[in-house]
Amino acid sequence: MPLPVVVGIDGSASSLRAVDWAADEAHVRGVPLRLLHTSLWDRYEPDASDNPDLALARKAVAELVDTASERAGTRRPGVEVRAEVVPQATVPALLEAACEASVLVVGDRGRGGFAGLLLGSTGLQTAARAACPVVVVRGGDDAVDRRHGRVVLGVGDPGSSRAAAEFALDLAETWGARLEAVHAWHSTDPFLLYGPAMNAMADAGYVQARRMLEAATADAAAAHPGVLLRLEPRNAGSHKALLEAAADADLLVVGARRRHSAVGLQLGPVNHAVLHHAPCPVAVVPEARTPPPAQD
Repeated sequence: MPLPVVVGIDGSASSLRAVDWAADEAHVRGVPLRLLHTSLWDRYEPDASDNPDLALARKAVAELVDTASERAGTRRPGVEVRAEVVPQATVPALLEAACEASVLVVGDRGRGGFAGLLLGSTGLQTAARAACPVVVVRGGDDAVDRRHGRVVLGVGDPGSSRAAAEFALDLAETWGARLEAVHAWHSTDPFLLYGPAMNAMADAGYVQARRMLEAATADAAAAHPGVLLRLEPRNAGSHKALLEAAADADLLVVGARRRHSAVGLQLGPVNHAVLHHAPCPVAVVPEARTPPPAQD
């Protein structure tokens, strides 16, 4: 049975944009859409008969879920939509749902977030720890419309980028989009800013960056020969290069490395930067799981 697209909803404008993105994705994948809302009221106060505040809260939740369901159904009438309210805290519920999802989708800031925050804690925690790819829907109201026909893949080292490359190429093929794979290299040595030495360093940096891109995308590109793939080494800081590349993109895809000695995914400074500042939705894709090393 195909795994659904799961989207977290809380009634905020950000989560409604996430519903739009998720409905479109469920449509192109041909899978169900699962809307997930969390309520600790139902965990600690199961009986609303003598609690008018709880009754009002439940009515508000029902209206919220109905609104999101109708929005998804109107946007993509052919998609099977299932809505669920679970009696859990938000992040644990989303992480649990991610174990049986093809993609987990969240808004960049929920109803309870502070206006000055660039990314809410729910988006950050789920992107860091979910077992499946997580899409944080950033950007304006039109960021979900996929009008550019262009996906950007950020490549770090090939080991943490191959799963992201497979996700990005598969998605680009499904969307009918082109893919630009970006790897940044940067020299800040003040003694080599001019002359032949600097030219040689630039040439070597470009060659090494292109090899990194080729290594990260080779297998996925062979499996998706119909996708127009452009390899783009950029002489710039990593987060600057990715944010510039994402300016006219429908999605920015980055990989995340899982360490056996730590819980969840490790989001480095580049991933943090794009999750907080990207002008378009961002997908964080965990690297393929490998068994831990055998113990002596």
